[in-house]
Amino acid sequence: MSLLSLVVPCYNEKEALPLFMEEALKVTSTLSDIDTEVILVNDGSKDDTLDVMRELKEKYPCVRYISFSRNFGKEAAILAGLAASRGDWTAVMDADLQDPPSLLPEMLDAIRNEGYDCVGTRRSTRTGEPPIRSFFARCFYKLINRMSSTKLVDGARDFKLLSRPAVDALIALPEVNRFSKGLYEWIGFRSKWIEFRNVERVAGETKWSFWSLLKYSIEGIVSFTTSPLILSALLGLIFMFISLVTLITLMVRQLIYHNSVSGWTSMVCIILLLSGVQLFCLGIFGQYLAKMYTEIKKRPHYIISERSDGEKK
Repeated sequence: MSLLSLVVPCYNEKEALPLFMEEALKVTSTLSDIDTEVILVNDGSKDDTLDVMRELKEKYPCVRYISFSRNFGKEAAILAGLAASRGDWTAVMDADLQDPPSLLPEMLDAIRNEGYDCVGTRRSTRTGEPPIRSFFARCFYKLINRMSSTKLVDGARDFKLLSRPAVDALIALPEVNRFSKGLYEWIGFRSKWIEFRNVERVAGETKWSFWSLLKYSIEGIVSFTTSPLILSALLGLIFMFISLVTLITLMVRQLIYHNSVSGWTSMVCIILLLSGVQLFCLGIFGQYLAKMYTEIKKRPHYIISERSDGEKK
């Protein structure tokens, strides 16, 4: 019999997890010819999420769990779940039910009967999301799609169903600075997208602040394009030209009017402007150097402190 793996990264989800399990198993129980395993990954939660996982393991034989030694981030949790999955197909989904389990039969049908290797989901609406967050999210997708050859779908969720070859391809990617939305597209394979209306969290609060999302978006841009480096070089050329024109203008004015004091303000403005551009470009370089630094150290993506099968990894 075929096996479906559900990978669920969790951070402070003690309230949502029981509700998720009830809803997910209600859907998978209708798949008569498919067995299901649920892999819960505790990403260093500060509440009783791990205790809830232990209880769910005792209640449901299909549940396995992995617990990190600390919070390593959602990307590490997704990778750990994928590495632990044994299914013919693997679905990555959130515990807050913003990724509706009811879509799983349709996603499975696309892979089994339509020849797809990846089936992703995207929100057709952003109902319930703060307008400012929606605005910047759309700006991010437009920006990265202009800058990168790896195209991302606006509104794409991490809720993705993958065939075994696609999962193996993702696990084989060794990079520490992971951006799953981009990696899903980078590995290729034949993909299909399913739209659904935005669903609000069933319990708990979102772990993604505006600042966290901003850092995550920068991570995505730096991981999948070097265009910012080209932009910094162009800015340098543009402002070098502006500086040259300004210098010639000031020299001519001094020769005609012999009034150096009047040029003090313009000189200070030029210095401040060029200094700002230099710092901006150095910041871009710094982002790429920081990513190189973390990759070169070759530290593990995560450290497991406990897992349901008793093994250490």
